[in-house]
Amino acid sequence: MITSTEEMQDFRQSGLGNRLERERKRERNASHGLPATTRSLGSSSQSVKQELDAVRREQAKLQQAIYEAAQIQRKLCAPRELVWGEFEIAGEIFPVRHLSGDFFKVMELGSALGLTVGDIAGKGLSAGIWQTHLMGLIRRSARRHSDPAAAVAEVNAELCQDQDEPPIAALFFARLDPKENELVYCNAGLPAPLLLRHSKTVERLEKGGPMLGAMQQAAYDTASVRLNPGDMLLAYSDGVTECRNSEDEEFEMGRLSAAVNAIGGASANQVLFSTLGAVLDFADACSPQDDLTLLVIRRSEGTMIERSPSHSKDFSTPHRGPTSVGRPKKAERRGNRSK
Repeated sequence: MITSTEEMQDFRQSGLGNRLERERKRERNASHGLPATTRSLGSSSQSVKQELDAVRREQAKLQQAIYEAAQIQRKLCAPRELVWGEFEIAGEIFPVRHLSGDFFKVMELGSALGLTVGDIAGKGLSAGIWQTHLMGLIRRSARRHSDPAAAVAEVNAELCQDQDEPPIAALFFARLDPKENELVYCNAGLPAPLLLRHSKTVERLEKGGPMLGAMQQAAYDTASVRLNPGDMLLAYSDGVTECRNSEDEEFEMGRLSAAVNAIGGASANQVLFSTLGAVLDFADACSPQDDLTLLVIRRSEGTMIERSPSHSKDFSTPHRGPTSVGRPKKAERRGNRSK
């Protein structure tokens, strides 16, 4: 979906181009008429050309501003690669336009690590602007609440509170505890992240609630999983599994699981780019129609460390928001998968 500003610029430039062509045609047709008529048409044609040049300069400035905004957006999603104790983390966004409605964020929350993947409905400027606002709400709520469901509920309530038409967004938010190797999460409408065990079994992290922005008083739940040595978590936006090929087939979750399992033992960064390569190879000549976002968390292999059980936390009660209350070349991609 092209943003309204870009559409206006393209429409204006197209209209002026057609107008210039008409003036030139009239000028040619009048070449056998009176000299005064020819001079008048020549002046009109020159005026249209100058106006068209001005519109092109404006469009170039707009494209430069959008590019600069995209660079800021990328910085807000940093770090893109991180080693944190026994865990490797790698993330990337691949927008279909300069600005993306997808985002991810890795942030320190005291002794824990906060992990977020989000997908705002739409693409382009509007989604990009909402992304910055939503990431700010997430960062603030994540620091105020140790329970991911409480943090997500607060974000949803505040998103809905002051907006006549709040954006609809899917969000996966988790806290990773390095002492217990435990991931506590809440999934608000994002495609279920995959937990690929070292034993090759696959679990889906579905527990949570509805997408953000739909209902102010929506209820959210929290669940937890333990990450053992060699386990890997893959969180992703729907642009990955819904990417289509020339046969109008979707990449789907089965292919995603197979692509990740095919490179068992690889680093988080290798898994990230190899998976992207598998998606783009599948699409082949068809360009992705939606933003692609991937976040990979992998615990390094080694001897299982027995730890004393922590005090149990009761996450069974749903949390509600208070009432007032973010193409590599084929040869390179295949090379990554072969590692």
